[in-house]
Amino acid sequence: MAKPLRILHCFRSPVGGVFRHVRDLAEEQSKAGHEVGILCDSLTGGEHEDHLFEDIAPFLALGVIRLPIRRQISLSDVTTLWNGYGEIKSLRPDVLHGHGAKGGLLARVLGSILRVNRYRVARLYTAHGGSLHFSRTSLQGMLVHSMERMLEFLTDGLIFICDFERRAYEKKVGKPRTRAVLIYNGISERDFRNIPTRSDSVHFVYIGMLRDLKGPDLFVDAFAKTERRIGRPLSALMIGDGPDRDKYHRMMIERGLGHRIGMLPAMRVQEAFAVSQNVVVPSRAEAMPYIVLEALAAGKTVIASRVGGIPEALGEDSAALAKSDDADDLSRVMTEAVTDLGWGRRNMPDIETIRLNFSAPVMARDTLNLYQNILGSGGEH
Repeated sequence: MAKPLRILHCFRSPVGGVFRHVRDLAEEQSKAGHEVGILCDSLTGGEHEDHLFEDIAPFLALGVIRLPIRRQISLSDVTTLWNGYGEIKSLRPDVLHGHGAKGGLLARVLGSILRVNRYRVARLYTAHGGSLHFSRTSLQGMLVHSMERMLEFLTDGLIFICDFERRAYEKKVGKPRTRAVLIYNGISERDFRNIPTRSDSVHFVYIGMLRDLKGPDLFVDAFAKTERRIGRPLSALMIGDGPDRDKYHRMMIERGLGHRIGMLPAMRVQEAFAVSQNVVVPSRAEAMPYIVLEALAAGKTVIASRVGGIPEALGEDSAALAKSDDADDLSRVMTEAVTDLGWGRRNMPDIETIRLNFSAPVMARDTLNLYQNILGSGGEH
């Protein structure tokens, strides 16, 4: 029997899918007898995220470290690295697992400094889209992808959360020169329960970060086009927080949609699913978004852009997929969903297929196996 590991997950923003991924891993790894901790940004997150930290606290034997970690690369990163090193060294981790570009940088650089000091630690990285969303031809993209290539020398294991991410990495960064595995995002068994739609429900709901990458502006555009196609007023809700919230609110007011599209702050996803049968995911870029898996497990109809790993969940030929960055095509699918009574039932994937392929226990088991393989039997220092 391998000895329990001390595992620290490093990531920037404690909101959205990356935070969900880490919470699931932490819970499953803790239940398997390991000691788990989190290092993340202190500048983002609000009351909703505070409640999520409270939920996960019983599984975090190594606690939570909050440091200011900015989205963009800046001089403040040097201070963050220095302060992070002191905090991490005191925890004596066996595994540093970075998530997203900034989390991956912290885990691999600080893990390598620990190694210079003759401390054995496994350094892992899961991109979650992140740096892979940048274009290969943009200056920023070339810089970020070159940095990813250099960081491979400080990486013991790369984890891809969907096949799209693996292919994007090979295309933009190159074929991995370190150990690399595909481990799908997974949701827990408690997510697989049908959530009835409330009697005061709306036709469509957007749930997620309010920033352009996630496509809330496309949602507003497509909603207006759907009303015109159908020839009557509809209703919708946008649920979430983010840097562009005020911009989208102004956009709705200017188009006369303020009374038909409501806005609510981030809430527990189960509460959000109760407000509509139709969950719209209009993202311009994704890896494997949890909102799609959670909505399917809750028995909802998902209408989504054909981006990232979403076709791997909905099916490559799914009628629920719209062209990316195309409000008109998104509107076409939204129109079908609300005018054809059995459309959602016919076009959503079989729930057992989702349960089989996207399971949190399987995700955590395969991740732990990778840690153990890297460290050798027991992961001794």
